[in-house]
Amino acid sequence: MWTVIYIAPTARVAEMIKSKLMEEGFLVECRPINMSKQQFEVLVPSGELEEVQEALNLILHP
Repeated sequence: MWTVIYIAPTARVAEMIKSKLMEEGFLVECRPINMSKQQFEVLVPSGELEEVQEALNLILHP
C-alpha cells in the first residue's frame, strides 16, 4: 500500500524529491492532487515510511 509522505507545491519540487529519494534506493511515485491547485502527492510504500521520513527530512532540511 502506498502512503503520502509529502505534498509538493509544484511538479518540479515533487520530481526533485522523487529523484533524491530514488537515489537513496526507495520506491517513489508522484501524482497530482487536483489539477486546479497544481499540488502533487509524493507517495512511498507504507513499509518504508520511517526510513523515507528520515531521508526526506535530510533532503528538505540539509
